[in-house]
Amino acid sequence: MELAEAALLVAAGLAAGTVNAVAGGGSLITFPALLAIGLPPISANVTNSLSVSPGYLAAVAGSRVDLPRSRLLAALLPTTVAGALAGAGLLLVTPARAFEVVVPFLVLGATALLAFQDPLRRLVGHPRDLAPRRRAVTVQVVVAVAAVYGGYFGAAVGVMLVAGLALVLDATLARVSAIKNLLSAVIGLTTVVVFAVAGPVNWAGVAVVAPAALVGGYAGARLVRRLPSVILKTVIVVFGTVIGTYLLWRALA
Repeated sequence: MELAEAALLVAAGLAAGTVNAVAGGGSLITFPALLAIGLPPISANVTNSLSVSPGYLAAVAGSRVDLPRSRLLAALLPTTVAGALAGAGLLLVTPARAFEVVVPFLVLGATALLAFQDPLRRLVGHPRDLAPRRRAVTVQVVVAVAAVYGGYFGAAVGVMLVAGLALVLDATLARVSAIKNLLSAVIGLTTVVVFAVAGPVNWAGVAVVAPAALVGGYAGARLVRRLPSVILKTVIVVFGTVIGTYLLWRALA
């Protein structure tokens, strides 16, 4: 790897770690960067998944004070692991084209959920008004879908988690973001295990991007705690719209 290529990956890792902690979608920075240094698409996708995972761990550390201590959070972890395993397995055994067409609509749909969160809550009911069992089941479904997607591709999984969880949990956006960071880290660690064993990983790329993503993830998580909810929501919606539009353009190009 040449010095210019390494510098590109370091910058991409820093930016991706910060973006993932704030809104999600950092993989759309590191994935093209890995393609730019000459990696094939599948190898770049697998290498990217491993590379950005430390950033999620750093984001968890940076937002740990906002994590709730609840049974629901513990109950979501097995669902997250199972979904991520299913998604990673799909990546290794199925053609990417079919899923690439669906992905942009998932991202744009999740962004719309967050953008119109208040009207939707008036339509379907506020989370505090939902029966505990219904709320628990709904949260599990949201997390399962996001985890499968995250194991398969991962870009904007944070947007999907924030949008879904914000609609069904009675919590501040900073707390929802902290939960998103934890679940994203679990998805990332699960894919690390699968791809490290069975995926075409470029370990030199991981060695360069991962430390940078670690630094960016912690910085981004600290930034989230200082942003007012309305600004944080706006940032996530803008990121989600840009990411979804880009993915749609790429899928249809």
